[in-house]
Amino acid sequence: MGLASAPPAPTSPSDRTGPGHAHWLRVAREAADDLATDTVTREQAGKAPFDEVSRLREAGLLTLLGPAESGGGGADWPTAYAVVREVAAADGSIGQLLGCHYFLSWSAQFFAEPILAARTEQRSAAEEWCWGGGFARQEPPLMLARTSRGLVLDGRQSYTTGVLVADRLAVRAVREDTGEPLAIAVDPTRRGVRIDGDVDTFGQRLAAGGSVEFDDVSVAADDVLGPLSADTDEDFLSPRAALASPAGHLVSVQLLLGMAEGVLAEAREYSRAGQAPSHPAWPVGTAHDPLVLTAYGELTVLTRSASALADQAMEAVQGALALGEDLAYDEYADVSALVAMAEAAASRAAQECTTRALDIIGPRSTSARLGLDRFWRNARTHTLNEPVAHRLRDVGDYFLNGAHPPFVLPA
Repeated sequence: MGLASAPPAPTSPSDRTGPGHAHWLRVAREAADDLATDTVTREQAGKAPFDEVSRLREAGLLTLLGPAESGGGGADWPTAYAVVREVAAADGSIGQLLGCHYFLSWSAQFFAEPILAARTEQRSAAEEWCWGGGFARQEPPLMLARTSRGLVLDGRQSYTTGVLVADRLAVRAVREDTGEPLAIAVDPTRRGVRIDGDVDTFGQRLAAGGSVEFDDVSVAADDVLGPLSADTDEDFLSPRAALASPAGHLVSVQLLLGMAEGVLAEAREYSRAGQAPSHPAWPVGTAHDPLVLTAYGELTVLTRSASALADQAMEAVQGALALGEDLAYDEYADVSALVAMAEAAASRAAQECTTRALDIIGPRSTSARLGLDRFWRNARTHTLNEPVAHRLRDVGDYFLNGAHPPFVLPA
């Protein structure tokens, strides 16, 4: 058993032709700069991010992963991960919203048959859908029943990202007759769907989170994307479908790293300026203070180390996606374990950076006008929803006993 080396990628070129990584990274930086101009004001207002989604749509970032022939960006997952990280550095909430959208908009590729997956992907790109929802297991589950009128969906899904602004909802439901868990895509304008913006979190306020109630909602055959499973039964999901777990968790990794890099960048500007821009009378600790230098050094090493591990995980996921149905279960386990390591490292980096950056700035960091607290609140909200203690246990079990990490979709 190796330590999660990336499987070899095939040499055949990708059929997803688009402008390329450099182009989309430039677009993401421009979008992030735009978001950064009013992040504090928007975050404190806490309104549903319709305007922010419009900015992403106009920049072409919503359709980034869609096929170019259908109006999409034709980009790959490494590009999508880089975009999420850039946006998260400026606005963690919108970074989460965008990352969740990428994962859910790709869900048909993981779980659906090829023809349905292509049809869903093409329509999503052509109509520029924004996706919200989630596949995490919950109790009581949503129930999918077969009636004389066809399939109907009932139940309530608690807090999920993006639902307030979504054009499509991707949810997990259980078949009433067999208990089989399924991935389902639902038009939120369909009769019987009620979205409630009842979320009152202290962080990630602009992630458009809310609850969704389904009351006898009609579900068409094409809305049922395919089977899900939270079990470890390898016969239940193909390795290709199981890749939804590490691919989704790697979105979390990039989001956390973006937050860590964002808060360090803002703190560095304050330290270099010698004063806080909004409060000239409040001097920032000298840029030559040994304690300040040591703190920046430690946080830089922590973040860069987590970033290097994330890069390894990203290469592994991309290689596994390229192998498709040729991916073996042992290779999948290697990839899943490596992503778990990267998520644990990124979680620690985000929590350390967002906490200690406030210590570096000192009492001035409590100013609501500076808004530095948003980094800590956003990172802490995310890490509470995506705890890594069980991920570390899975890594230990994999390292010591060779046990395959369980299939767990991100919250």
